[in-house]
Amino acid sequence: MTDDLKLKLSLLPDEPGVYRYRNREGTIIYVGKAKNLKRRVNSYFNREHESVRTTMLVRNIADLEYTVVNTEEEALDLENALIKEYQPRYNVLLKDDKSYPWICVSAGLYPRVYITRDARAKGDRFYGPYPRAEVAKVLIDTIRQIYPLRTCRLNVSRETIEGGKHRLCLQYHIHRCQGCCQGLVSPEQYGEYINEIRQILNGDTHTLMDVLMQQMQQLASELRFEEAEVIKRRYKLLEHVRRRSVIVSPSIHNIDVFGLLRDDDAAWVSFMHVRGGAVVQSLTLEYRLSTREETDAEIMSMAIAEVHQRFAETYQRDHVTEVIINVTPDVEFEGMTFTIPQRGDKKHLLDIAIKNATQKRTERLRMMEKLNPEQRTTRTLTTMQRDLRLTVIPRHIECFDNSNISGANPVASCVVFRNAKPSKKEYRHFNIKTVEGADDFASMREVVTRRYSRMIQENEELPQLLIVDGGKGQVTSALEALDEIGLQGQIAVVGIAKRLNEVYFPGDSIPLYIDKNSETLHVIQRLRDEAHRFAITFHRKQRSKKQVHSALDDVPGIGPKTRTLLLKHFKSLKRIREASEQDLAEVVGPAKARTLIEALSQSSTSATD
Repeated sequence: MTDDLKLKLSLLPDEPGVYRYRNREGTIIYVGKAKNLKRRVNSYFNREHESVRTTMLVRNIADLEYTVVNTEEEALDLENALIKEYQPRYNVLLKDDKSYPWICVSAGLYPRVYITRDARAKGDRFYGPYPRAEVAKVLIDTIRQIYPLRTCRLNVSRETIEGGKHRLCLQYHIHRCQGCCQGLVSPEQYGEYINEIRQILNGDTHTLMDVLMQQMQQLASELRFEEAEVIKRRYKLLEHVRRRSVIVSPSIHNIDVFGLLRDDDAAWVSFMHVRGGAVVQSLTLEYRLSTREETDAEIMSMAIAEVHQRFAETYQRDHVTEVIINVTPDVEFEGMTFTIPQRGDKKHLLDIAIKNATQKRTERLRMMEKLNPEQRTTRTLTTMQRDLRLTVIPRHIECFDNSNISGANPVASCVVFRNAKPSKKEYRHFNIKTVEGADDFASMREVVTRRYSRMIQENEELPQLLIVDGGKGQVTSALEALDEIGLQGQIAVVGIAKRLNEVYFPGDSIPLYIDKNSETLHVIQRLRDEAHRFAITFHRKQRSKKQVHSALDDVPGIGPKTRTLLLKHFKSLKRIREASEQDLAEVVGPAKARTLIEALSQSSTSATD
């Protein structure tokens, strides 16, 4: 396996889609579908296969391509079309060349609704294709339970009805048909059934279900419960109707689809060619942009021309007149019209093309990160520099946070990030020494002054960015501390508030709201959360240490060694208090045990008072 193929395997998405294997000559030798492309494709290469055919297939794979779709059913549709188009050597080909089933709503005075594999009849409307015949059959059965449709193949017209040429059949007598052959139901009433069925087959069941719900409630309010029960049954059946899964409508024939996606330095154009109601060719082109002057229209024109050149044989055979796009090209192509759809099947096709272009962009970024891990870091830091209006790239960032409970045991933390990653060996914590009570602003001035005064004394490299956990008050305090030690303007300072993640800048009372998906905000949040965690952990240790000290270390005759011995044996101060004098004497001797009992009794009494 080549290094290029290994890299492609590692970058496959966890999405449904269709994959294609090519041999060293570039010929497609296998087409497959997958609910999860990454898991399915990698399974070919990370195990031994019992089948000799599969083993030979894997040995001949030199390259792979894939197309991302929305559902597993769409992947099945696309796989079927590509197998018929390319006839890959290692695929099991359908000998009868049957297609997937469609549901047809025929034309005429009283249309029929039935399953067919031939979606070419003129005037009829086809829905599908359905990946499994069982799905289409269940849907047809459900529709026939809801609506009294005719199932016969009789030629029913006004002339045959007036001439009385047909007799009522069993379906009429068991109340599954309303006697269309003799005109016992009006074409208008029957047409309402057909319109509702078309809504169901289009997947638009919400409107119909709302109407049914209103009818059911109205009938129930009029105490017409039997009729309401019939409507309720229709409603329940509709809830179980499976929404159609179709990647291409049969009404779409011989068209091209181009979806363009662009970044600052690159653009991707995903192409699909539709023939006979199926996607038979797909390709994603990538363009590296030397400047930002290339317009989207120019890029789209280049992509269309490139596709025409690559698939010249296809265009000689298929007469393509319509092209679905999301950007109009700046060049006219003879005999072609361009459409930017807003809804429907064509919009669905365009969305799939754009989705594949997006996947290729993601794949490219991940590939670049694997080949050059520092590239992502540089991109993140460059984004931070732009978002935070910095003059230099912030490769060294420090973040401060204070912690106290009602002013007790005030502490602070400083965490350090280098190249957007934690540098835990450089983390520092501080006991607040000059501030009494809960004064976050004064505490921030103290720790910033102590931190950077020491860095100046030890001639250490200063950070490019200082982040404080808080709003404009904390930012002002940090700036005052920097000014006092002569670091005016040498370190950029911003603050981040907890509530809405607002970012505050010096001298600006209006905060900046960064996009929640921005890499800048993610790094700042990580810094803030890490500083908060480090401060809280240190504060708990200090609080716990002080509580133990106040109870044991003030006892006359109990030194550090004796205290350690007691805690090691009894595990906690509570157990020491509950121990008998004899138990204590076994550990520290009778004299110290008696002294300890008296001291702890006095401390408990004074605490109660």
